[in-house]
Amino acid sequence: MSTKTRTGETTDVDGVLAEHDEERPSRSLSRRWELGVWAAGLAVSLLVLKQVFWPFAQGGQFYLVVFLAVTLPLVFLCYRPRGRWGGTDDPGRLDRVLAAAAFAVGAYPLFGGFDAFLDRQGQLTTVDVVAGSVLLVLVLEACRRTTGWVLPVVCAAFIAFAYYGGYLPPSWSISHAGVDFSQVINGFYNDATGFYGTPLDVAATYIVLFTIYGAVLNASGAGAFFVDISFAAFRGSRTAPGRTTATAGFLLGTVSGSGTATAVSLGAVTWPMLKKAGYPRESAGGLLAASGIGAILSPPTMGAAAFIIAEYLETSYLQVLVWAILPTLLYYLGIALAVEVDARRFGAKPVDVDVPGAWAVLKRGGYHFLSLAVIVVFLALDIPVYSAVVYATGVAALFALVARRGDVRGWARDVLDSLSAGARSALPVVAVCAAAGVITSTITKTGLGQVLASELVDVARAISSDPTAVLVVTAVLAAVAVGVLGLAVPVTASFIIAWVVIGPALVQLGVAPEEAAMFIFYYAVLSEVTPPTALAAVAAAAITGGDVMRTMWRTWKYTLPAFLVPLAFVLTDNGAGLLLRTSLVDALWVFAVSALGVAALAVLTGGWLLGPARWPERVLCAPAAAALLYLQPVTIAVGLGFLVAAVVVHVVLRKTSKREQQHA
Repeated sequence: MSTKTRTGETTDVDGVLAEHDEERPSRSLSRRWELGVWAAGLAVSLLVLKQVFWPFAQGGQFYLVVFLAVTLPLVFLCYRPRGRWGGTDDPGRLDRVLAAAAFAVGAYPLFGGFDAFLDRQGQLTTVDVVAGSVLLVLVLEACRRTTGWVLPVVCAAFIAFAYYGGYLPPSWSISHAGVDFSQVINGFYNDATGFYGTPLDVAATYIVLFTIYGAVLNASGAGAFFVDISFAAFRGSRTAPGRTTATAGFLLGTVSGSGTATAVSLGAVTWPMLKKAGYPRESAGGLLAASGIGAILSPPTMGAAAFIIAEYLETSYLQVLVWAILPTLLYYLGIALAVEVDARRFGAKPVDVDVPGAWAVLKRGGYHFLSLAVIVVFLALDIPVYSAVVYATGVAALFALVARRGDVRGWARDVLDSLSAGARSALPVVAVCAAAGVITSTITKTGLGQVLASELVDVARAISSDPTAVLVVTAVLAAVAVGVLGLAVPVTASFIIAWVVIGPALVQLGVAPEEAAMFIFYYAVLSEVTPPTALAAVAAAAITGGDVMRTMWRTWKYTLPAFLVPLAFVLTDNGAGLLLRTSLVDALWVFAVSALGVAALAVLTGGWLLGPARWPERVLCAPAAAALLYLQPVTIAVGLGFLVAAVVVHVVLRKTSKREQQHA
């Protein structure tokens, strides 16, 4: 798909995504195959909707078996075995064989009676083990086709660890007795921690519904409206281009659900405006990447890992959204301050955009916000999230009919296309979630998670014996570990792995599970803008034509608050206020102090206070931000002292500079 901007330029959005997104591009199928896959995708969506309103009497695991059996074959039909892009590429004979095998072994537990299959747990027959082994290979191949080699290799390493653990030296803390191969397969195939565990449950229950919702919302014209309302809201100001990009990124994230996809789609529309305003290519790319990632950190439609948090902690998705409110405000405060600074440093110019006024745009398409409101209101009424998103999808579908001006036939085609596209776009997540079951099952059977968590804490204690220092070091090491993990595997997988390994280490040191989960979630998502890979930044650089490494560092400047604020969740008890887990008064003062910390970071990275900031003010702002974000009374006082000193030094230096200019 190529996007044409208001300046007449075109951008190959699909091509950029194919090259830089963490998910590999799907095939470009011929009409005959496209029709078959379209019908299969529609059938999957109807299966998911059927489960929402009329659940299978045999239970949730039965549904997951059916779901994986019908979605896994689609991966082999929709995704090529090698990374080619362009031209028609229908499935070959091997692809068709793999698809048929995926359906056969996926549905195998249903053939002889599902209850009888469950009764064989721990005592699988030879045929059971063979079928489970084939399904394991197919899941890893599906994951490789959709996201690359890294996660399948990681899964293979975990399998080898489970089977060969008995050969490790007894002195090694991770050594164990070893798990028989049939028991390894049993854990994957006939246990709630394997293929059919929480990750796949979340994908089959929530994620598919949200991808369907995003597809229907996009078909209703919401994507174009969100960009137009952002343009119209900030027109006429020199900071308007930056503000528009950040706002449009937040809104477009409700449609795409992917940070990299949002950055690319946003850049195709707003980069010409940023260029005309005077933004350097690298700074524009950094802003695009930061805005795209912000979309999946923010309510009401966060990334897939947010649903997994709700399942792991046995809480509501609404509660997870509430926890994300203040961190989201701090994230966009950091972007807003950076935009204000950049507009002054670059001498940005106002840009005329050919859109009506904000009120006119809102009157024409404001109804697009209603489906988002439906999700929030229904969740507040304690309606399950899967029901809420179905109702929201219905509202979006009705407004798609409005956009079609009563063309029922065209509207029906759009809705059916959206149902099919929603299921098809969820296939990479389904493959990742099924593969993640390999890791969680292995960790559960071998106890590896607790061992690695203890090792992490022991490393911190070797550095310092002070309990506070131990927590600080553990949190920093954990943040680095999650970030490095996220460089190699998709966000959903990195969260799942980090939760079962790093989560227990933080909880062991007294961190509440809620704070540990959100801490891991933020760093898993931020891996998309973490050098040296930084997929969102690389994709944004492809749009702007900027230098890739410089774009990464500009992105880091915009997202720095998001890298530091999660540490505040876990380092002190007051950090709970940032997740609204304290009284409102406590939450407000914690937010105000954190906002000052974010402002200090903006001065440090942007080099601007009341005017251009020199190195003395910027140096003073570094300890100011760190001390303020520690959220303890003593450190807050110290942080305020450094911040006041920075302002005083800045004022004195400005007056001195003006005096020198007058005498010159």
